[in-house]
Amino acid sequence: MFRYNVTEGIATMDPAFAKSQSVIWAVKQVYNTLVEPDNQLNIRPCLAKGWEVAADHKTFVFHLRTDVYFHDNESFIGGKGRKMNAHDVVYSLKRIMDPATASPGAWIFNGKVDIGKGFTAINDSTFQLTLLQPFHPILGILSMQYCSIIPHEVVEKYGKDFRKHPCGTGPFQFHQWEEGQSLILHKYPRYFEKDSAGNRLPYLDAVKVGFLDNKATEFLLFRQGQLDFMNDIDASFKDEVFTKRGLLKKEWVGKMVLEKGPYLNVEYFGFLLDSTKEVVKGSPTRLKKIRLAINYGIDRVKMITYLRNGIGIPANAGFVPAGLPSFDTVKVKGYTYNPALSARLLKEAGYPEGKGLPVIKLLSIPIYEDFANYVANQLQQLGIRIQVEVMQKALLMEQTAKSEALCFRGSWMGDYADAENYLAVFYSKNPAPPNYTRYANPAFDQLYEQSLQENNDSIRYSLYQQMDRIIVADAPVVPLFYDEVIHLIQPNVHGLGNNGLNSLELRKVYISR
Repeated sequence: MFRYNVTEGIATMDPAFAKSQSVIWAVKQVYNTLVEPDNQLNIRPCLAKGWEVAADHKTFVFHLRTDVYFHDNESFIGGKGRKMNAHDVVYSLKRIMDPATASPGAWIFNGKVDIGKGFTAINDSTFQLTLLQPFHPILGILSMQYCSIIPHEVVEKYGKDFRKHPCGTGPFQFHQWEEGQSLILHKYPRYFEKDSAGNRLPYLDAVKVGFLDNKATEFLLFRQGQLDFMNDIDASFKDEVFTKRGLLKKEWVGKMVLEKGPYLNVEYFGFLLDSTKEVVKGSPTRLKKIRLAINYGIDRVKMITYLRNGIGIPANAGFVPAGLPSFDTVKVKGYTYNPALSARLLKEAGYPEGKGLPVIKLLSIPIYEDFANYVANQLQQLGIRIQVEVMQKALLMEQTAKSEALCFRGSWMGDYADAENYLAVFYSKNPAPPNYTRYANPAFDQLYEQSLQENNDSIRYSLYQQMDRIIVADAPVVPLFYDEVIHLIQPNVHGLGNNGLNSLELRKVYISR
């Protein structure tokens, strides 16, 4: 049995509500999607064994596997799980869009698919998706846990209670859930996937999820061997466990295994650039040279070393984070620490050594206060005065959504593995969110629209890199760091994969005794 804990608990096992990481992880074990990201975040087949894209880039035809069965459930004839087919795909995807479901994932298809005409079962093993306009990252969207394939009989039998009676095609089937205590899943013996040697997956017999709400207690249980795996670690233990370079201290080597990898999350500061707003008209950050001076005035390497024990990658290559297939530090050069260039830019903007430059107010949330203060102290040395104001997250979200915050802390976590998800933050036709800075550049917009219609990956990645270079040149944001996934694993646990979406992949995990 594989044991892990989620401090925030699990609110539901209904994939239409798979919004938080804890729900996504649990749902992933019980359900499958048409396609899925591999460890390098390339999209690969899952329930669909292959697909074709029409010449108009709007029609996708998926050929489904014919050896997939839903888990046994009282809702089926004789209680035996039936074969999954294309009508189940239509039902599952329409249900996300149906206002009656009230799924927080409805946005993934809104404006992209017509609920009446977009989802079609051509026959039992062929599903067709028709888009309103080309949108290449749709494959990434179809790999999101919202798009898990579910059987209508079970939803109809349980209604609202479907949340605690999950039934999918995944490697593990639902066994028992004591809310607030634990969730137990058992191996599904008819699961369709096999390993390269022909052995049926998964290897594990069961998965147990605990719901202790304290990260420190969780670490204690992990150290005692009562948990097999931990995601991240309480900040109070970071100095005890990690060196400043983000490695395990020697007293822990052999007692646990540390796995680190890029996480699709970029932490940044943003500037409001909407010149129609009164607050922007007199603000020094409306000037590109001031924004660039700020970007070149921050030592991101030192920041990661001292504030994060070496966990995270300094954001020296634009806004699109490490871990994505299109990420390239050679083709996108971001900002390095260059105080001399900063000073020159300040002078060219008309504020030599910061003389006459008004104080810039930076809005942050409590957990990022130390980053904001670090940046303020560094920029002070160049004559750029930053006043940090800390507020609750909900209030900051409200101010940025209403375009009232001139300079603010932000983070963007990838919903799916495509750089488009990050570049959409700067597309002028997008509201806030995601375009919190109200950035608008016709050259950028043109490249963005072009990229949505491009099926050739290498051409599309080149367009993404061009857009990221425009962002670096215009500096609507200050990228601070690209996050990293931290997994602590017991030494006898093998085969735990990891990718930039931090998905929990248990199909090939085994535990040696």
